[in-house]
Amino acid sequence: MAHELQERYSDLVLAKLRSELVLKDGVVFNNDYDGDPAAGAVKIPTRDDEVAASDYDRATGLAPITGNTAYTTLPINRDKAVNEIIDGYEASAVPDSLVAERLDSAGYSLGRAMDMDGASELLGAGTLVGVPSVDKDTVYGILVEQRTRMSKDNLPAAGRYALCTPDVIAAVVRSPEFTQASSLGDEVKQSGAIGRIAGFNVIEFNDDTPNLAMICGHPRFATRVNAWQAPVRLQSLDGSGKYIGASAVQGRMVYAHKVLRQKGVRCVFAPNFISLATAAGAASGSTVLTLSDSSAATAYKYTRNPSARAAYGTAYAGTALVSGTTEIAAAAGDVLEVAGLKDNKVVSVGYITLSAQNLKA
Repeated sequence: MAHELQERYSDLVLAKLRSELVLKDGVVFNNDYDGDPAAGAVKIPTRDDEVAASDYDRATGLAPITGNTAYTTLPINRDKAVNEIIDGYEASAVPDSLVAERLDSAGYSLGRAMDMDGASELLGAGTLVGVPSVDKDTVYGILVEQRTRMSKDNLPAAGRYALCTPDVIAAVVRSPEFTQASSLGDEVKQSGAIGRIAGFNVIEFNDDTPNLAMICGHPRFATRVNAWQAPVRLQSLDGSGKYIGASAVQGRMVYAHKVLRQKGVRCVFAPNFISLATAAGAASGSTVLTLSDSSAATAYKYTRNPSARAAYGTAYAGTALVSGTTEIAAAAGDVLEVAGLKDNKVVSVGYITLSAQNLKA
């Protein structure tokens, strides 16, 4: 019975999580991988071209060719848990309404965390694009430019998305080229899109990343992996020696994200962003960042795998960074966030996802 409840609770949390995600599976990320995430790593296919089609000769047939699909190991580098005490109730006596409310809250919290880390991966491993400004007169042209670039890079036309910040959404909906979701099919509406423009499903992305306007991409080129490390359960705390007549909602989820092709994700900033280049540091497992920034920033700080991204005009509690000098201890798959500061407030930002080639062996 306990095992059945764990499965039921976990399924309910997953259903809530999926409904809360803005960066949804099948819309922004694919789930193509081999292996068990709970084991700590999976294999994901990283083929960068398509299967070749050749002329067929009925007399001689067609010689087989060797495919070039490669697989890369993706470490599962995010580990989130919920552990909330329900005082006054034994695990077997918690009212169903209270269990449902706590499970609903757990799904919401896990969804927010997964969206935050997923967006950081898109920003850290995608192509960064700078434009002068985005308003109702320029937004359509900017989106057409991203569509054109993606088409030239041979990205599929069907299924492209544009994650737009609220200010950009306000410009998009004023554009005469915008088509509301109510005029489109159910598939578009179920994706969370508010409509379409320039071939993109438009999704509102409430994000305060400095100068970020939109992220355009296709789900084929970014992967999300997630699984329960410990399924959700009601855990009695009576044997703890500290809590009396109490229980807790507990569960632990592991996940990871990876952009498979940099050209498959385009992050548009207006007007600027911090461009980051890496070099191996002197110490093992370290890297050095060199910055290029056209903003008015006078100082820089960084954070490794930020739990909340920098917001424009706010204070920043990262670690001081000197371009080309500061050594940063990190691991492959880490996302580094660099914030440019003026008067101790964030005015610009840059992201990079580290690979083994960025680090001193």
